[in-house]
Amino acid sequence: MRNRLRSFMPDDFSTPNNRAGAPAQPTLQCIAERSGVSVTTISRVLSGQAARYRISKETEAAVRKIAREVNFVPNQLARGLRLRKTLKIGLVIPDVSNPFFAGIARQVTLGARKYEYSVVLCDSQDNTELEQRSLALLQGQHVEGVVLCPVGQSGDHLARFVQGTLPIVLVDRFFPDMQLPYVSSDNTAGARSATEYLLNNGHRRIACLQGLTDTSPNVSRVRGYKEALAHHQVEIDDALVVGDSFSEQSGYIETKLLLKDQPDVTAILALSNQNALGAIRALTEERRNIPGDVSLISFDDPPYAPYLATPMTCMSQSYSEMGEVAVKILFDQIQTGRTHPRGGILLPTTLVARKSVKQLQPLN
Repeated sequence: MRNRLRSFMPDDFSTPNNRAGAPAQPTLQCIAERSGVSVTTISRVLSGQAARYRISKETEAAVRKIAREVNFVPNQLARGLRLRKTLKIGLVIPDVSNPFFAGIARQVTLGARKYEYSVVLCDSQDNTELEQRSLALLQGQHVEGVVLCPVGQSGDHLARFVQGTLPIVLVDRFFPDMQLPYVSSDNTAGARSATEYLLNNGHRRIACLQGLTDTSPNVSRVRGYKEALAHHQVEIDDALVVGDSFSEQSGYIETKLLLKDQPDVTAILALSNQNALGAIRALTEERRNIPGDVSLISFDDPPYAPYLATPMTCMSQSYSEMGEVAVKILFDQIQTGRTHPRGGILLPTTLVARKSVKQLQPLN
């Protein structure tokens, strides 16, 4: 009877161990012998299908208890072969050390776990060529979908995914002319609110440390910055919009130059947390006090912001929600096989006021 059950229901939850002399890993058959129920029933319980097959709560609880006692570990490879799936998704981010992208990665991992999928993580190191190689690597591993935080100014290398069979969702940066689903912040509204906060505190000479030009976040944030100035009838000085990268080094160098060339600047809006870090380093070296000499706002609210010598005012992005929404969109495509939806989702940002902005004479 047992042999017949084994041939009927593959033991796709067992983990074989072929090392000589190593103790055998517990199998479904082992749990069956201790519980007195069939291998089929155990397989259905441990794969989360107890309710579907009307298995009693008592039996389900007993099986799970024994599985815990014997340290049973499901064989996901065998399960994937049975389902003809790899049970893996890919995640490509530009910098795993950046708190913003680390937060997205954490949420994507948690979201995938709910579907009993694992995540293959790739760090593109903010390099388009490495991003392309990462996508090729993930396809070679037959992942069932990809969450991508793209880098670079062009998405031409992603065109093949528009009508392709591999679902992909873009996070943070996206390409408006490309019909791939995306989740991002409402960057225009966020930068507008941050600039208005400085204006309402009396600042008129506000510098903008921008990131990589011609990318969707940068274009939108610079637009919001200029819209706020125009709304308050403050002259837009393009000499105050500086930088070409969302990096700490760019923020550092451009702040150094600003302090020399634009000594009347009273506030800086940094368009990324890395730009803000560079600005802080430059201001410290030049013995400029924050906010006594120069006020500072960062677009994005890194975990360390409240603990700086001067707690930093930030425009907070919902990176956890970005990751959560991206996973839901991705798995909707994986499970339904629907084609890529058009457009995307913009999530609101929130101003977190701390101590890095000095109130000057308010505007009339």
